[in-house]
Amino acid sequence: MYNLLVTTIALFLFVLPFNLTAQDYEPAHEGWHYVLQDAYEESVQTNKPIMALFTGSDWCRPCMRMSQAVFDQPEFKGWAEKNVVLLELDFPRRRSIPDEIRQQNGGLQQALEVRGYPTVVVFNIEPNAESGEMEITDLGRTNFSASLEDFAETIEAMLK
Repeated sequence: MYNLLVTTIALFLFVLPFNLTAQDYEPAHEGWHYVLQDAYEESVQTNKPIMALFTGSDWCRPCMRMSQAVFDQPEFKGWAEKNVVLLELDFPRRRSIPDEIRQQNGGLQQALEVRGYPTVVVFNIEPNAESGEMEITDLGRTNFSASLEDFAETIEAMLK
């Protein structure tokens, strides 16, 4: 299991002012969070890790294929509801995205050292007891999966 502690994620990712334009924004995948703070709050309440999808929803062909093969499947939605908190971090080219969301997504891409799409990162966020800063514990990551079975097997190994 790949385990990495990313210290001091920029606090601005949690306190970015999300105005009405961000509230009107809809993620490409229905039911997914697109604001880190919202995903974090659900993660704390449910004691589930966050599963972040870094995607180019309107231009990345492997992202589109993976969405059809994995994320759009009813079985995935049921599995995810039991196991993880879903966070979509989209980098579209043809679709408008609010600046606040773009900044958040870019900051997380940099903090988690994501270099390509699609990339799925499973992680926990916790405040550091001494510094009070947020820390990300990377539980694992994967790229393109052509089937729900392969994807679920990979993610479940990270959750153990």
